[in-house]
This record gives sequence, structure tokens and C-alpha cells, in this order.
Amino acid sequence: MIKQLILISFLSVGTFEANARQQKVDNKKNTHPIERTPMFESKIDSASYAFGLSMARDLKKRGLKNLNGELVSQAIEDFFSDKPLQITEDQEYKAISEVLTAAAEELKNEQSAAGDKFLAENKNKAGIHITSSGLQYEIIRDTEGPKPQSTDSVTVNYKGALLDGKVFDSSYDRGEPISFQLNRVIQGWQEGLQLMPVGSHYRFYIPYELGYGERGAGNDIPPFSVLIFDVELLKIGG
Repeated sequence: MIKQLILISFLSVGTFEANARQQKVDNKKNTHPIERTPMFESKIDSASYAFGLSMARDLKKRGLKNLNGELVSQAIEDFFSDKPLQITEDQEYKAISEVLTAAAEELKNEQSAAGDKFLAENKNKAGIHITSSGLQYEIIRDTEGPKPQSTDSVTVNYKGALLDGKVFDSSYDRGEPISFQLNRVIQGWQEGLQLMPVGSHYRFYIPYELGYGERGAGNDIPPFSVLIFDVELLKIGG
């Protein structure tokens, strides 16, 4: 089972494809992209470099801070050239498991410590409410009206940011609200939106356990991230 998990999470084609798609989206967000002269003469050369980038990006997101690039290159060369391998398959899985586990634990300690500190200080500020799950929220604009249930569809405008102020998503920037079924989004939104009357504007401070958890989301939301969302509930139902 451990072997399967490592293979799926570390070397799956899906991971590479997802990273490539996300990077394409991120590049579109950059209004001043860096122009680089093409350096590859074939598609396989381009793909080889792309695989390396995708693997490095995924590993860095998981908390790994460095690798021996020469040995990574040697392992790939040995495998594709059918040369004798330097370690057994069991040693391969063990080595990967150990470094990823250690990196994840260090990342969790760093990220969760920063999030815990923020939430501990934030809860004492005027106007902050706290639910039993740990969700913190403040009311920016209050209204009277119906509140959604977990099975309702809702339409909202929103902006999401990390603790450092980086905005990772915004319907305001896209120029249109978004509609979705409430029980299909992160737990912090499910809980928070059910507190909101139509027309109100709340700000959610979402612990990582109620957000994207230990894996994060895409390249913009690291694992163990506290999320800050401004949300306006525009409509309940279709």
C-alpha cells in the first residue's frame, strides 16, 4: 500500500499533467512574462526538461528543499539505458518515503505554527466570531434574509488570500460571480456560508483543517495554509 501511494503521489503522469496545467494558468496571470529563447531542438528534449521542472515543483510544494541533481540524472540515465541500478526497488520506496515524510513534517511544523499564531491573535480582535469547529469570521456587512442550507446552490462574489496577503483567487478580478452547490466546497465555506443571510458580506479565517488540509491546492495554496476569504452571498438557488 505504501508503495502504491508513493508511486501515485510522486511519479504519476497525472501529477505532471496537473502541474503543467496549473503552471499554464499561473503564467497567464503574470502580466509581465519573462521571455526566454527556446533552447531545445526536439520535443523529447522539451518534455525531458518539463518533466524535471514538474517533479521539482511538486517536491518543493511537499516541503523538500533540495535534491542531488546529478544523482537524479544518473538514476534516469541508468534506468532508460538498462544499466545496473544502484539500489533495490524496496530501497527506492524506503528512501522516497523517508525524505517525503520528514519534509512533510517539517513543512507542517512551519506552516501550522504560523497559522496557529495568526488564529490565536486574530480571535481576540474586536468583531471576530468563532464557531465550535475553529472557523473564525467577521461581519463586514450584515443583512436580514434567508440563509442557505448545505444542499442549496448559491451564487457568491469572493476573494481568497494567504496570510502574507497574496490573493490566489478572486471572482472580482474575473468580473463575474460564481455559482456552486454548497456541499461541494471546502468545509470552511460550507459552514461559513450557512451563517450568512443573502446580501451580506463576511470575512472567513479558515484553519487548514477546514480548507485544503495537508496537501494544499495547485501551486498557489501551500499545504497547511490558513485561508482568508471575503465572501458576498448574492443569491440562493439557481
